[in-house]
Amino acid sequence: MDKVKTMGKEMLIITLGTIIAACGVFFFLVPSNLSVGSISGLAVIIGNFVPLPISSITMILNVGLLIVGFIFVGKEFGGKTVYTSILLPVCIGILEKAFPNFHSLSGDPFVDMILYVFTVSVGLAMLFNANASSGGLDIVAKLLNKFLKMDLGTAMALPGMVVALSAIFVSDIYLVVLSVLGTYINGIIIDHFIFGFSVKKRVCILSQKEKEIRDFIVNDLHSGATIYEAMGAFDYQKKNEIITIVDKNEYTKLMNFLEKTDANAFVTVYTVNNIIYRPKKKA
Repeated sequence: MDKVKTMGKEMLIITLGTIIAACGVFFFLVPSNLSVGSISGLAVIIGNFVPLPISSITMILNVGLLIVGFIFVGKEFGGKTVYTSILLPVCIGILEKAFPNFHSLSGDPFVDMILYVFTVSVGLAMLFNANASSGGLDIVAKLLNKFLKMDLGTAMALPGMVVALSAIFVSDIYLVVLSVLGTYINGIIIDHFIFGFSVKKRVCILSQKEKEIRDFIVNDLHSGATIYEAMGAFDYQKKNEIITIVDKNEYTKLMNFLEKTDANAFVTVYTVNNIIYRPKKKA
């Protein structure tokens, strides 16, 4: 039952993320003829030569890369992406029917680029965190992430830049520059959204109130900690260093506790983007 509920929640997130991405493409990318690095951006370029709707070109392009995703990324990723790869062009197609001959809301390609980047980045971040993709260049990004260990933002930007630069064949230099700039910003924002969901802090503490701090971490924060024996280089005095990894909420509570308990504690803090461990089973 829990598995069904989790799957249902994942599919809802994937559906919403895909709809958001489709809206970004239709309302902001297509009207200004921008080619911000994505499969839809490539579809916009091809649409200048092939008399097909953007939704149809997107569907065709997704199929080939979808097969690659199945083979090299995995069945779970591919299975979810089958759904999004079909849903994305379908949503764009529905919008094409609902708003025929749609023109830019702002009339300014720069504003459209900013709105597209923000909207699509939110949608793609939702998909990636559900281990899915909207298809196309997202699959290429996932492949680069898996085999070359690139950050997803960087992996999105690399093939995206190729698409953005190819806009020079169909657009003036201003739109090409906007497409390249949008692709770069898109990668940064996606990186921010993805790691924003899982970022943690590694806190290292040297304090005379070791027992109180350790008890607070274990009993109040319900978190774990590791204690190392350290020696000061100045006086060769041995001290215990407490190291714990906490989320944003726990970090605030811990800092407040340290301020009250030992304002003279020596504390260093590092940002942690990924943790791999096997939780201990309770006795």
